[in-house]
Parts: sequence; structure tokens; C-alpha cells
Amino acid sequence: MLHFQYTEYLLSLVAIVIIVLLYILLIRWKKIAEKKIGDPFLVKQLTKQFSPRKFKFKLILFVIGFALCAFAVAGLVTPDGTQKIKRKGIDIMIALDVSKSMLARDIQPSRLERAKQVITKIIDNAPEDKIGLVIFAGRAYLQMPMTVDHEAAKMYLASASPDDVPTQGTVIGDALKMCYAAFNPKEKTYKTIILLSDGEDHDNDAIKIAKQLGKEGIMINTIGIGSPQGAPIMDPETNAYKTDDKGNIVITKLNEQELSEIAKAGNGLYQLYSTTNQVANNIKNKLSGIGTATLSDSSFDAFKQYFQYFLCAALLLLLIEFFISEKKKMNKKIITACLFFFFISNSLFAQNVKNEIYKGNEAYKKNNYDAAENSYRDALKIADNNATASYNLGNTLYRKNKTDEAVQSYDNTIQSSAGNATKEKAYYNKGVAYQQAKKLPECINAYENALMLDPNDEDARQNLQRALKEQKQQQNQNQKNKKQQQPKQDQKQQQQNKQQQKQNNEPKPQPSKLSKQDAEEKLKSLLENEKQLQDKLHKIKGAAAADKPEKDW
Repeated sequence: MLHFQYTEYLLSLVAIVIIVLLYILLIRWKKIAEKKIGDPFLVKQLTKQFSPRKFKFKLILFVIGFALCAFAVAGLVTPDGTQKIKRKGIDIMIALDVSKSMLARDIQPSRLERAKQVITKIIDNAPEDKIGLVIFAGRAYLQMPMTVDHEAAKMYLASASPDDVPTQGTVIGDALKMCYAAFNPKEKTYKTIILLSDGEDHDNDAIKIAKQLGKEGIMINTIGIGSPQGAPIMDPETNAYKTDDKGNIVITKLNEQELSEIAKAGNGLYQLYSTTNQVANNIKNKLSGIGTATLSDSSFDAFKQYFQYFLCAALLLLLIEFFISEKKKMNKKIITACLFFFFISNSLFAQNVKNEIYKGNEAYKKNNYDAAENSYRDALKIADNNATASYNLGNTLYRKNKTDEAVQSYDNTIQSSAGNATKEKAYYNKGVAYQQAKKLPECINAYENALMLDPNDEDARQNLQRALKEQKQQQNQNQKNKKQQQPKQDQKQQQQNKQQQKQNNEPKPQPSKLSKQDAEEKLKSLLENEKQLQDKLHKIKGAAAADKPEKDW
């Protein structure tokens, strides 16, 4: 059924009424002007070359062309079925332990960093799989829902830390429940959970939950991160080893038995971390044994667009209106030549732009980002306001880690795009690029603009919440650093004040008021007193030497 996608643009048709009213007022003004001149013959001689019919015909062409432009912008479409994107793969939920015990360094540089490296390798080994991420300590949180955007998954993984979970501990049972809730029960797909933890402070419900999930066909693989001998925990806040209530250094040890029982209950594989590649390859081989299914990753309604027909007709009518003279005689050869040149050039122009965009898309699919970038730039040289070319160029530059250039392309897309859907996608991708570059204020602004255009975009909403959380953590860290520096500055200021006060309190030398004879007598008296004092000290030292012990260490 034919319908307009952006009906709000049809309000521009109201301007046609205003144009017609202005035309009527102009005709009245001309008649009044003719009467003021007075002589009808003279008026007729002055306006004999003017054609009222052509003037009215030009107005009609302009009004129709304007209306066609409004229809083109409103986007007349008709449903063209439903398109689906097919992929082959399985659904993988990763549960990552981010408790403070994962900061132990029995595996360098730390247990948590090694776990992140393993997850990154697992993601690279599963290009056609959906990936989700749950982080847990004393509580479990869904860090990222199931997605095929593996770059976004890596971004969320890189930022995971113990600060993301305020309650410390290790509740593996809650993490398994959260992973189960993240799966789509309507999709008949192979599902698996990969748990990375040191297993310490393990709760009793985890094995029971693992057995239930195993009965439902969800495989649970566990990876032990740490060593049975254990290691102390470096507290990043105090930069010292963590101690218990009695002041003893806490030693955290890997609980292999619990992790092995969870994997056994979930019909999966347990393995102790050895090397990143070996662990990731073992997981890959294990998952390849459960098979794959062809999945429908997403579906959307497809429409057949008709805006180009309205736009071409509008341009044709406006061009004809421009070349029609209000005079009675008109050079037909010039008009014919101009129209022929216009149609030929416009056709070649549009064809060249489409060809370059098509070439860029083909190169992008093959991950040949350099060739894709060149094709999109060639298309923009032909039509610098082409929203599709600038948007695709932004995606290509993002893949090449050229964040600033990608953001500029998204800005160009926003400026040149007439539809809100394309603008919203550009704002969203702009936010992702800024988030990867750790430019949180710009990232938050981009996500907010995307949500203003499409309040139902859940990905933008979740990313915005994540960016706001990171910004708050950054502000808290800055305040903490400022507080740590303030006592040092206050102590330095106090020392300077004490030195200044000491200098002010020192007695200033006064000119002597004694005569030379009085000074000699006082000096003689002081020398006699000093001699008596020295004799007393010798006696005291002699007595003390007899009482001194033989060793003083």
C-alpha cells in the first residue's frame, strides 16, 4: 500500500496557498498601476511584448514543481516484502569474574588482564557467532546483550574492571542465571556459556544451576585463571597488599575443584589457563563439536522508493520554468539545447555516483577498507552532499581506526541527509567512535541526539548509560587525585609559614650599651664559670662510665 514515510514534510504544501495569494495581489497591483498611467493605448504599447499567459504558465509550473519536491522529501513508498539477514553460528554468553581477587599477579600482568586476552581471542575465533558479556563479583550485571558487533564487544570488555561492581565477592550462580536470561528463548539455536574465574568464595547454588542449564542443552565451559599456590592481592587504592581484619596479608588461591564440577554439570570443558592461544583454540574445538545452525539475525520491512521520480519531474518543470520567457517570442533552439544537455549530464552524474558507491560497498564486504575509502571519496568528489557515500566512508574510516576523520564523515552525513533515520544512524556511529576514543562528553552528546531522533533505539540508550557511568567514574577519580595532592600542598604551605614565622621571631641584634671595662670583667667571670662546669662534667662522665653495659645493640 502506498504511503509517505515522513508525513510531516507535507506541511510545506501550505506554502502553495501563500504563493497563489501573492500572485493574486501582484495582478491587482498591475491593474491599479495601469489605471494610474491613464492612457490605455500607451499602456498597451509599453506592455505589448509581455505575455500574461506565459506568466501564469510559469507560476503553474513553479507551483507543481514545488509540490513534487514536497512529495519527494516526504518519501512515497510501497511495501516490498521483508528482508532477512542470514548467518551461521551459535550464541555465546561470556561470564567474566571482575572481583578484586582477579587483580592477583600470580599470572602476569594480572588474572583479569589475562582473562580479557583469552576472551578477545575467543571472539576473534567466532566471527559468525553472537556474543554477550556478563561481569560479576558480589553481584552479576549484563555488561552487553547478545550482538554480532564484535568490535563493540571488545570495547565493553576492555573497560571491565572491579570498579564496575560495587559489591565484592564471587557469586557464580547469579552470573549463570544472568547469562541464561540474556539468551533469546524464541530462537532455536545452540547456546553456550564460557565462565572465566578464579573460583574463590564460590556459592553453593552454582553447581545446581549448572545442572539445570545442562539439561536444557546449554553447554558451560569454565576456564580457571590463577594458580593453586595463590598470590597476594594488590589493592589499587592503597597501592599495597590487601590484609584481613587481623592485619595478615590475604592470599587468594585458584579453586579448580569447583570450576571443574561446574563444567562437568554443564556438559562442558574445564581447563586451567596456560597460554592464551591454547585455551582459546581448545574452546573453539569444543564449540565446533556442538554444530551450527543457520540463524536469522535480523529482519526488517523493505520498501520500494518513489522519491526519485518526483524529484526528477520537479527538476524538469523548474528548469522549463526558468527558461520560459515572459515575452511573447522565445528562442526554441536555445531551450531545446539546454534541456538536452541537462538530461544527459544529470544521467551521467547520477550513474557515476552509484557506480563508485557500489564499488566501495563490494570492497567493504571483502574487508578491503583502503579500496572502499577511495571509491567513497571518488563518489563524494562527484556529489559532495551524497549522504550514503559520506556515511559509508565514515564506517570505513572507523574500521581503519581513523576516529577524527570518521566523525567528520558522520557530521557531513547529518548535514546532507534529509531523513531522520540516516541522521540517527550517523549520530549513533559518531557516539561509538567517540566512546572508543574515550571522548566521553562528545560521545554522550552524540547518543543523546540519536535518541532524540529515535527514542526506541535501545542500543543507543544502553551505550549512553555506559558512557555516563564511565564519565562519573572519571570525575570521581579526578576528585580523588585532587584530594591526595591537596594535603601535600597544605603541608608545604605550613612549612613555609613556619619558616617565615621563625624568621620574624628571631631577635634582631641591638647595639651594645656596655663599656669596654665592663665587657672584660663579664668575659673573665664567664671563663671562670665555664672551667667549674667542665670539672663537674668530667666527674659525671667518670661515674657514668662505670655503669655502662658492655653491648648496646
